[in-house]
Amino acid sequence: MTQHHPKPILLTGASGKLGRMLTKALTAHGWHLRLTDISAFPDPLPPGAEFTRADLEDGVTILKLAEGCSTILHFGGVSTEHPFEDIIGPNIRGLYHIYEAARREQARVIFASSNHSIGFYDRIHSITPEQPFRPDGYYGLSKAYGELIGRLYWDKHDVESIFVRIGSAYPEPIDARMLATWLSYDDLATMMTRCVLAEKVTCHVIWGASNNTRMTWWHGDARDQIGWAPKDSADPFAGQMAGKVSTNAIAESHMGGAFCAVGYSRKARS
Repeated sequence: MTQHHPKPILLTGASGKLGRMLTKALTAHGWHLRLTDISAFPDPLPPGAEFTRADLEDGVTILKLAEGCSTILHFGGVSTEHPFEDIIGPNIRGLYHIYEAARREQARVIFASSNHSIGFYDRIHSITPEQPFRPDGYYGLSKAYGELIGRLYWDKHDVESIFVRIGSAYPEPIDARMLATWLSYDDLATMMTRCVLAEKVTCHVIWGASNNTRMTWWHGDARDQIGWAPKDSADPFAGQMAGKVSTNAIAESHMGGAFCAVGYSRKARS
């Protein structure tokens, strides 16, 4: 179904698994997408899409790509835990370039944030977006920074943002943790559609998880403000995923899972 949207939409990280999926889903609405990534786009370009290879650290090119755009879907950057020096360019400086482009164009930013911005919360807790960040590594730290720069640009420049704290966006759950954190591709695509079409937003957080009954960790987000409700669920996978856990106690007790255990050196306290 075509949902009218006259201005171009900039999608960063277009060559990644989520970017490629969203390219198909959003061009199916008849929308004009400007795609960019540091890597070549591996699929045939669908009608209504154009691709420019670019580095997020190249602020001039990012500004040019954003010209005339109503919305920036920011999925670019380093997407897993890495040393700080690998993260700082694309995920810190790159975020600044995205928000400067959004400020100039008065474009809405839809930022692919992450559960790793709050990954060190214990799984026995249930948290809202108002609770403090507890990043589980340099990647999660960069996502917390992304939400904070978005807050700054809302308060100071009236740039709208939606921060989607993605749980685990995969075609299907692959381990027991994803019975809580899984976000189906279809639910992500419909969320992005609603993020673009929502009449007015301010600076919102949405938990990126499907309708999983085991997802008791996160609540109180802004999904109602954009008119999104997930339709899929990890529940049918419960039987086959139940035993798929790691042997690492740190990974299994915290929301961020294995990211929490990377380089972990804290001594156990009695």
